[in-house]
Amino acid sequence: MKARVILLAAITLLFGACQSSEQSKEKEEQHVKIYMIGDSTMANKEENRRPETGWGMVFSEFFNDKVEVDNHAVNGRSSKSFIGEGRWDKVYEQLQPGDYLFIQFGHNDQKFKSPDRYTNPFTTYRANLERYVTEAREKGAIPILLSSIVRRNFNEYGCLIDTHTDYPLVTRLVADDMDVPFIDLQRLTEFRVTELGPDDSKKLYNWLEPGENPNYPDGVQDDTHLNNEGAHEVAQMVINELKKKDILTNYIK
Repeated sequence: MKARVILLAAITLLFGACQSSEQSKEKEEQHVKIYMIGDSTMANKEENRRPETGWGMVFSEFFNDKVEVDNHAVNGRSSKSFIGEGRWDKVYEQLQPGDYLFIQFGHNDQKFKSPDRYTNPFTTYRANLERYVTEAREKGAIPILLSSIVRRNFNEYGCLIDTHTDYPLVTRLVADDMDVPFIDLQRLTEFRVTELGPDDSKKLYNWLEPGENPNYPDGVQDDTHLNNEGAHEVAQMVINELKKKDILTNYIK
């Protein structure tokens, strides 16, 4: 009788382990959708803007085929104008339980000469981020907040000077207060650009000599927008942070 009980217990444990394994496998095989909202540093680019490349444009390359990335980031948009133009409503309507929402604003929220875009970091900007987080959660989606990538803004002494003032700080505060995963791209990109220095850091941004690319016959010196190499580096930074936080790790190549 005792042997029979032991045998039944072993079978039960084995069945439970198999069932758990199957459930884990099923979870790994589920399709995941990532929505991205933000500005030009994240956005997809038309051919006539290349080699300018938003990091969201290459983000899908880092995942397996179970992940779909739907990039809604647009050049020139702030946390305010993205809502004002109805772009958030379109994303909100599509969100499903289990979807991810990557949120990165700040660059254009600074535009104090543009009433449709400007936000005070501690009031309107914060309220907009809180709205994105709250409404995403209402739909069962998982929000992730990101601070803005650094501008390549070196002074005459070779020091990289911040241009984003309080916006990255407020993003962190919202993440802390609302218990949202936070990826500090301001910090990560600042470390990398500082490491490269005033000259070598140009390789990450849309810097071209005259005649180097037909899209920019007179050349371009853009210290805000990334090129293909820079976009891949920033996307890799995001992937590294996701791994540390154990987010989407089953889907990363």
